[in-house]
Order: sequence, then C-alpha cells, then structure tokens
Amino acid sequence: MNEADEDVPRGRRVVRRVLAVLIGLPLIIALCALLYFASMASRDRDMALNEQRHSFEVITLANQLDASIAKAETTLARYVISTDPDIGRLFQSQWREAGAELDALTRATRRSPWQRAAVVDLREAYTDRGKTLSDIGLRTTYDQKMGALSQFHKAGKAENLKHINERLTSIIRAENARLAERSTAVNLAGDRSARANQTYQLVGLVILVGSLCAAWAAMAAWADRRNVRRLADAEMIRADMLEAAVTKRTAQLQDANIRLKQEAADRAAAEESLRQMQKMEAVGQLTGGIAHDFNNMLAVVSGGLELARRKLHENPTTAQRHLDNAMEGANRASALTRRLLAFARAEPLLPAAVDPDALIRDMVELIDRTIGDQIVVSLEPSASGWAIFVDRHQLENAILNLCVNARDAMEGKGVLTIATAQATLAPGEVGECRGGEYIRLSVKDSGCGMEPDVLQRVFEPFFTTKPAGQGTGLGLSQIFGFVRQCEGEIRILSEPGAGTQVELYLPRRAMTAAQIAEMGSAPAEPDMTDLPPTRILVVEDDPRVLSQSMDAIAELGHLPVACPQPSEATTMLERYDDVGLIVTDVLMPGMSGPEMIASLPERFRSIPVLFVTGYAGDIENADMFEGHQVLRKPYTLAVLSRSISDAIGKGAPGANGSHRSETAEAAE
Repeated sequence: MNEADEDVPRGRRVVRRVLAVLIGLPLIIALCALLYFASMASRDRDMALNEQRHSFEVITLANQLDASIAKAETTLARYVISTDPDIGRLFQSQWREAGAELDALTRATRRSPWQRAAVVDLREAYTDRGKTLSDIGLRTTYDQKMGALSQFHKAGKAENLKHINERLTSIIRAENARLAERSTAVNLAGDRSARANQTYQLVGLVILVGSLCAAWAAMAAWADRRNVRRLADAEMIRADMLEAAVTKRTAQLQDANIRLKQEAADRAAAEESLRQMQKMEAVGQLTGGIAHDFNNMLAVVSGGLELARRKLHENPTTAQRHLDNAMEGANRASALTRRLLAFARAEPLLPAAVDPDALIRDMVELIDRTIGDQIVVSLEPSASGWAIFVDRHQLENAILNLCVNARDAMEGKGVLTIATAQATLAPGEVGECRGGEYIRLSVKDSGCGMEPDVLQRVFEPFFTTKPAGQGTGLGLSQIFGFVRQCEGEIRILSEPGAGTQVELYLPRRAMTAAQIAEMGSAPAEPDMTDLPPTRILVVEDDPRVLSQSMDAIAELGHLPVACPQPSEATTMLERYDDVGLIVTDVLMPGMSGPEMIASLPERFRSIPVLFVTGYAGDIENADMFEGHQVLRKPYTLAVLSRSISDAIGKGAPGANGSHRSETAEAAE
C-alpha cells in the first residue's frame, strides 16, 4: 500500500475524530448540563420536602403545647376545688411537661427568623402565666381557698393567657402559610425534574444513535434518574403519612378541646355554687355576731333610758348617770358600724401619738364593765415613757376584742393580765417585722388555750369557735390588719389547758418630754358655735328623723323649715326667700339629695348645702356632692353646730370656689 492509500484512511480517521469531537463534545456538554440541572432539581425538591417536614413538626409541637397548657390549667382548677395534694403535684408535672414542649418548639424554630420573635414572646407569656398559676397553687396549699378561687377566676381572663393563645395561633398560622409555599415549591421542583427527564430521554436517544459510549452514559443517567424518582416517591409517601398523622392529631385535639370546654363549664358551675355557699355562710356568721353585739348595746341604751326616766324627778344625779351610760352605748354602737364599714372598705387609719401605759389605765373601767366582775384584771405597764404612733380608737377596739376573747376562753372566771414592755427586735425575730425598737402590748388569760389547728386559722376572716350568734369571726382578722397597717406584728402563744397570750408589737415613736406631756392631755370637747339665727330648710323623708333634726336645729337657735319630700324643695324655697342653708338627707325615695340640689333653679344654687348620710359609701363618692359639706349619722349637737357653721361659712362652691367634701365624725 502506498502512502496515498495510507493517507486516505488517516484522513478519514482524522475526519471521524473531528466529527466525533464535534458531535461528542456538545453531547458531553449537554449531558453534563443535563446532569447538573437534574441534580439541582433533585436538591431543590429535597430541600422543599425537608422544609415541608419542618413545618409539620412546628405545627405539631405548637398544638401539643396548647393542649398541655390547657390540660395543666384544668388540673389546677381541680386542685383549687379539691385541695388534693396529689392533684397539685400532677399540675406541677403537667406544667413542666408544657415547658419541655416549649423548649422543643424553641429548638425547632431556632433557624426560622420569622418565628423566633413569636416564640420569644410565647416564652415570656408562658413564664408570666406560670407565676400566676403558681401563686394560685400556693394560695390553695396554704388554705387560702377563697383567694385562690378569686385569683383563678381572674386568671381565666388574664392578658398572659390571651397572649399565649395569640402567639400559638400566629405560629401555627405562619407555619401553615409557609407550608403552602413549600408545597408549591415541591410541585415546581417536580415539574422541573419532569422536564429534565424528558430532555434527558431525547439526549439519550441521540447518544445511542451517536455512539455506544453516549448510550452507556445515557443508561447511567437513566439509572440515576430512576433512583431520584424512587427517592421522590418515598418522600411523597412519607409526606402523605405525615399529613395523615397531622389530621389524626388535629381530630384528637378537637375532641380534647370539646372536653376542656365541658370541664370549664362544669368548673364554672361548681365555683358559682361554692361562692354562693360561702356567701350564705359568711352572711349567717356576720348576722349572728353583729346581732349579738348590737343587742348588748341596745340593752345598755334602752335600760339606761328607762332607769333615767324613773329617776328623773327623784334623783337627777342618778338619772344623769343613766343617760350618760345610754349615750355611751349609742356611741359604741356607732363605733361598731364604723369599724365594720372600715373593715369592708380597708379604711385608712388616723394615727396619733399614744402612751400605751396611760391607754390601758384609762381602759380598766371599760374592760371591767365588759368582761364581768368574776375576772380579775391585772395591769403591768412597763413602757416607761415610750410612745407609739397609732389610731387610738382602733387600738382600744383591738384591746377590748382581745379581752372579750379572753373572757370567753375563761368562761367568765379567771385572771386577765394586760402588760406593756419595751422590746428591741432583730429583723425577722417576730414574724416579718423589721429590726428596731417596739412596744410589746400583751393580753394574757388563764383560759383553756387553743389547739394547734385552731391556732393556724385564728386570723382567717369569719373563722370562729364560738356558738352561732356569739361572734362574727372578724375580731382577730381586724386586729391583724390593723397591726400590719401600723407596720407592726402580732404573735399568739397558746397551749391547750395553759391559757393564751396575744402579743402586739408596735413600732416605737421617739418623742420629746413636751410632746409626751401634750400627748397625755385629754382632747377638749368641741364648743357650740355661736351663729346668728339662720332659716334652715330640712329635707328628710323619715318623719322621726325629720322631727329629731328639727328639734336639734331649733335647740341650736336656728329656724328650721320642714320639707318631707325632695320634690317640694323648690316650692319651699320660693315660699321662704330668706333660707340661708339647706340640710338634706342623701338617700331618699324618688330622688336623692344630690339629684335634688342639681335640679334646683339657678337662683337657688348659691345657697349653702349640708348633706347628711348614714351610709359610709356615700362619703367616698365625693364627686356627687359637688364640694358641699357632708355630715355622717349619728352626730351630736356639738358636731351638728360645727358642721352648720362650716357650711354657712364656706357658702356654696359655685359662689366662692370649689371645696372638697368633708366628713364630720361624732366623738365616741
């Protein structure tokens, strides 16, 4: 074979090589591009499926957390009602499980910036809610069932619960929206993968036609494509299984929600029934105790008046003494109503410097008359000039209540010791009092003492061991509140059969010798104010009260005009054009006193007004009196005279500026 013949096959081989390169290179490039886009589509699909699974996981965790919180609160409700310690521990366990589920939700959303802020807010609301529920549980543990029920009722409407529900709802809503986006992304990735498969088939055919090598590459790519499809199908099956699980769990949660609503309705009915029972029990105890106290005071008033009537002509001195006793009984009854109203309203104290030694000496006669002659009262004053800064009347009431309790414990016979002493306490040495100098005022009896279970409950309102009608159960609870308002402490030492000693620790007030001397002087009685005779319109619907008010005003030298109906006030003012003061009751049928004053014609609005009321709640609502003077029943002639003088002196608020409402208190 010559060189020319050899050059032809060589040329053909070169051509074939060039053609193979020109054909194979684009095919290889196309194959590589196809493989790249196929892998990208597979990766995008995998990422979309992973994100889809993550959304399902977050939704499941949020629903589980919602159910756990609701379950724990239901258990707490059962604990508050039953006070069963096992149920209380079950609530704590369930609340910790809810915390663990919240931690899992936090971990699941740590790479989700759109959920991180919501989960942080949810954790804050969960922590705040936990404090609220723990406080309710503590109240229940320490037998403060009423407070626990009240706080649990408020907790059902608390902002933290609403915030938790809103955060969980927003998290689930956001994940559902994200899940929809991710489902769309999965579908798009599937479409891209399908298009890549079609292109790959065409290229495979070309490769098969072009060369065996291309056919082999096509077979390999086809095998890879089949694996990708198999994986995609497996992921779809897993997604379907997960969707079925979510559907099943959602149905379970809906059933649980229905049960929780039913339990909440049952709990609300039980709470209402319990509140009604406790209310009726408290009303019965309070009515019996107050009736007992008022009967004693009315016996003093009626007995004193009857004896005074008998001795009025025979022995005026004795009659005067009986009248003084009746007046004292009336003052004690008035003081009782003020103490009860103060207890109901948490009325602020009126503190003043008090010498405890002089106080107990002044009370000896009252205590003797209260507890009877068969109890020996022993005084041991050792305060040695130390003073305290308290409400004197409240402290007297506290001591008298303790003496009455001691009398009942001794069954009317024994020794009662009232002592004062100086004490220097370290912080927390007695209860929760701060360190410093204190006066220890103690009341000790030789009675039966108290059992430990009774001693633990003595400060509970309405708790009493006395028979029905002989005690309200408010005495020690009032004393406890009074001592705490004075920044002091109370301690009770008692053993069965060994008597009881109640110790009041009140902070010492440092004073000069001149202040102590001034403190010991008795307050002067208010003087009758001398005023020129003034015509006064008296508006009162009760005929007896109207008659008494007319006589009292006439006794003070004024000219009273009776108005039995508030609707007749304008007519009476037009008839008597020289009225200088209107004295009106507050609560009257048809029209109240403030409403009557507001309805007067403008020409009568400059007349001064004195409101008279026997309901303490009226005095607290000062806005309705428009700055006019307020006098509280019962009152003495001196207080009435002073109130009339103040009202006339200030005039109408519209005439000389606005005045605040004042209350004239009758001296006990």
